[in-house]
Amino acid sequence: MIVRPLHHWFRLLFVWRGSVLPQIIGRLGLILAVSVLSVLCREWWMTHYPESALSIPPFTLMGIALAIFLGFRNSVSYERFWEARKQWGMLLIVARNLISKLCATLPGEAHATLRHEFTRAVAGFAYALKHQLRFTDPADDLNRRLDPAMLAETGGKRFPAQAVLRVLNQRLAGLRREGALSDMEWLALTRDLDLLGEVAGSCERIANTPIPYTYRVLMNRTIIGYCLMLPIGLTTTLGWLTLLISTFVAYTFLAVEVVGEQLEEPFGTEANDLALDSLCHNIEFVTCELSGLEPLSAPPQARDFVLT
Repeated sequence: MIVRPLHHWFRLLFVWRGSVLPQIIGRLGLILAVSVLSVLCREWWMTHYPESALSIPPFTLMGIALAIFLGFRNSVSYERFWEARKQWGMLLIVARNLISKLCATLPGEAHATLRHEFTRAVAGFAYALKHQLRFTDPADDLNRRLDPAMLAETGGKRFPAQAVLRVLNQRLAGLRREGALSDMEWLALTRDLDLLGEVAGSCERIANTPIPYTYRVLMNRTIIGYCLMLPIGLTTTLGWLTLLISTFVAYTFLAVEVVGEQLEEPFGTEANDLALDSLCHNIEFVTCELSGLEPLSAPPQARDFVLT
């Protein structure tokens, strides 16, 4: 996620870090080269093939259709991004409610160890889910937060987040059998664990169901083809202004396409993806504060204005 201070509109014109320009600069260079070649060959082409000269109107119609299609595709990408953000917001709310209920239900020094273990485990669930969605190794984060018995139950699992929830459910069931929790208290706490499982399932659905690959191929071919043909149509009427106009139009279409590609996979580490490291730290911080513990992670720092 890009985190930058608000700038004056004039300074925004020259922002490099945090923009998608570095990703598309090569393609813009290709469009610029085609524009120069089109202008240089204009007179020769108009002399030998005047009947096949292109003009602006066909590109206007194609540009409108392409913009509508691109807008639809980006709306779908942003919907995935926003749903993922809502799920992680729900994870924060449910984790906070769970620890708050646990502290109220099992007060006193006799249950202090249990409360602390649950708090660390809920934070461990958030980190396990982050690694699960990013297909990275959760061992380091889980080793710092889970007790040895819980680590033995979750270590090496393909879905460590669900393994953490299973162990927490087992411990709540044990407290109920021992009489430490009433039926109503047990139901309230397990309902929060169920909600954490629903959040994990929703995130997995987003991560494991990408936008059909055909859409990406179609968009890429259409945008590149349109941007390469545009200088040929503009050069007959605009001359050397073709370089400016065609490059600017290409920048707009290519930038919107790249942003859409980043948003459609919201759990990654690209500039416009969700800052899962920061979200996990926030969950750990708020749950530890409720339980009277110190968080084990430091607030992540942005690198080149990008927070992961």
